[in-house]
Amino acid sequence: MAIQTVGIIGAGTMGNGIAQACAVAGVNVIMVDIAQAAVDKGVATVSGSLDRLIKKEKLTEAQKTAALALIKGSTDYAELKGAQLVIEAATENHALKLKILKQVDELLAPEVIIASNTSSISITQLAAATSRADRFIGMHFFNPVPMMALVEIIRGYLTSDATHDAVKELAVKLGKSPITVKNAPGFVVNRILVPMINEAFFVLAEGLATAEDIDDGMKLGCNQPIGPLALADMIGLDVCLAVMEVYLEQFGDSKYRPCPLLKEMVAAGQLGRKTKRGVYAY
Repeated sequence: MAIQTVGIIGAGTMGNGIAQACAVAGVNVIMVDIAQAAVDKGVATVSGSLDRLIKKEKLTEAQKTAALALIKGSTDYAELKGAQLVIEAATENHALKLKILKQVDELLAPEVIIASNTSSISITQLAAATSRADRFIGMHFFNPVPMMALVEIIRGYLTSDATHDAVKELAVKLGKSPITVKNAPGFVVNRILVPMINEAFFVLAEGLATAEDIDDGMKLGCNQPIGPLALADMIGLDVCLAVMEVYLEQFGDSKYRPCPLLKEMVAAGQLGRKTKRGVYAY
């Protein structure tokens, strides 16, 4: 099934980023959120992002106009009926995602594929909340969506080959480089990344080096564009802690034990950039 129209639930950072990627690639978008103000802000964010691409001479004014014309914002879930694929990109909250998925599952035609942009919740578990587990899949985009090439395509236990192939084809059309992943906590990238960040906190706590030297070491020695501690500040220390706690619970392996320093900093409210103080001051 060719995917010509994509529905997106959520007009926030991830939702509007996915909308931009689709529209620039010539794919129709229906972006839905609960409030008109959120929808308007999402469309405005896309417009501003496209303006920056024009300044960098990576896009023309005509291409911006054409892309924006392909994005329809709405607060009405019924608008999603015209899509062949609906991507849930709501806040990373299990209960909220289940509520949204049940609602859209009842609304959409049986052949429509539903994807979740979750970065941590079981695709198999989310699929079970719908009547179309074979047509349910994970599409984990990375932030900022327009710039990041990777999309993790996560197959639930019952995801069909046809669903996987259709979604992978779309990801390639969007100019992304998808990888196929089995359903497991953290999937692939975060499964490797967050424990690495956690280990960096252990190294910091043990006084082996300063935060700056730890980050410089990983940038210069491993060719990473940003050090793990600076990245933790960007992600949010509370998010890193929550992910490690999920891994510890679901895998039952002590290697996923959150660093006590990370726990202390979160308890102190030093969560990174969003609180102006984490490992570094902002």
